Amino acid sequence: MAIKPSQSSDVRALIASLGSSGSGTVDFDIAVARLTLIGVRAVDRLLAEYPKAARQTRIGILCALEGIGDPRVLPVAQAGLQEGAEVAIAAAGALKALLDSPDDRAAAGALDTLIGVSLDASRERRVRLAAFEALRGMPGTVRESVAAALERAGEVLPPDDPVRADADALWDDAVEGTLGNDPTLFREALTARAATAPLSTLRRMIESVRAREAEPQADRTGWLTVRGALHQALALRGSRVALYDLRETLAQATTSLPTNFATAIHAIGDESCLESIVTAWSAADPSRDATWRQQLRAAFAAILKRERTSKGSALMRRIRKRWPEFET
Repeated sequence: MAIKPSQSSDVRALIASLGSSGSGTVDFDIAVARLTLIGVRAVDRLLAEYPKAARQTRIGILCALEGIGDPRVLPVAQAGLQEGAEVAIAAAGALKALLDSPDDRAAAGALDTLIGVSLDASRERRVRLAAFEALRGMPGTVRESVAAALERAGEVLPPDDPVRADADALWDDAVEGTLGNDPTLFREALTARAATAPLSTLRRMIESVRAREAEPQADRTGWLTVRGALHQALALRGSRVALYDLRETLAQATTSLPTNFATAIHAIGDESCLESIVTAWSAADPSRDATWRQQLRAAFAAILKRERTSKGSALMRRIRKRWPEFET
């Protein structure tokens, strides 16, 4: 499918944003999310930009390609593994996305590469472990043979490590609707599973986490951060199944929220979110929550552009009338 000129311009701007912001920042995460949503139509441009991009940009490109999962990514991800450090770790993630690809050659190439890197003693230790972790969803016989070799080299914990088992049990309980007591542990379990969990499961977890936040003795900040991570996970997969919760959370916010909320609303918000965004912007303290207000403005502008909302529409007239201080 040919990419439209306007969309091509968006892709170039998003790639530029990857290089101007660090990994884990809101701008970086938003750029990755938007590129992931554009999907296969962005792949040609991403692959063309990769060889000449700066290191930080290459990391972002690989993160976006992981979310897209296109078989054409294989040679670029294999090359990324040769670079070491953070680029190689991001490349391992991109290869992980190809393990269940319908393209047999891409799936086999990704598997062979990840196994080879896992067992290559000359590689940087954290890169070897990243490659091994990418094999997490493979059949037990594959993981067990690789794990045994790594264990002999003293590189990784045995597959039945209790910390891993606890994370698996925590996740299984959460799928059934029972959350643990530690939001930090839950978020760690989520990070490893969010990309492949059913969308309906993530939506139900958002409801469960929101209920936990309301409990008298709950770590509200911790669970709110988890809910933001769940929303970002859905946004990275282009899903709006929980957009209602995102919209309501913004409308009720009286201070800044975790940055994942800004990333999610920027990536998948629609016209129905605009009034909630301005409500949150208005409720936030201009001095204490300046960054949050900037993030909300950026999300508002992105939605206007994406939805092609006219400034003369009834919605925009209503916003200007109710919040004249919010320049649109």
